[in-house]
Amino acid sequence: MATVKQSVITLGAHEGQSVSVAGGNYRMLISGKQTGGEFATIEMSVPPGGGPGPHAHPDFQESFYVIEGEVEVQSEEGIYTAVEGAYIVIPKGGMVHGFKNKSNALAKLLCVVVPSGLEEMFLELGVPVANGEFLPPPVMDEAMKKKVLALFEKYGQQMYPPDYFTTSVKKEE
Repeated sequence: MATVKQSVITLGAHEGQSVSVAGGNYRMLISGKQTGGEFATIEMSVPPGGGPGPHAHPDFQESFYVIEGEVEVQSEEGIYTAVEGAYIVIPKGGMVHGFKNKSNALAKLLCVVVPSGLEEMFLELGVPVANGEFLPPPVMDEAMKKKVLALFEKYGQQMYPPDYFTTSVKKEE
């Protein structure tokens, strides 16, 4: 039985589709279409104050490597400040988590999603931009909330209120 060899995939420093998602710039380095659905890799450039609020995705494992800058990662288990060189794994199963760039400088993260699929949500949700171009976060009016909720449902995501971590901690005390 012959083994089929896959082609090597290369991507230049400024290649790959970039989209603006919630004020950040997400560059798709490799998609599930290229890996047979096994994984996707996304370079996330997160400006000061940026980052996703509390959310969960039971069917994806998400890993982050901090290339530069720092982000505050919050989960049901607590808060972790991830600085350059840090590595974070959000396992499958639906752990509620989110992160914010609380510094005054740009943060760059390498995000690997297993299996792939989350990158498709970002492509549908985001607005195409040039590599390094930043747009302000979209206004969360009713139409945008409907769009986001529909895409979250389509891609197996769960969204939680921005104060989820503070209100759930108060309930436990």
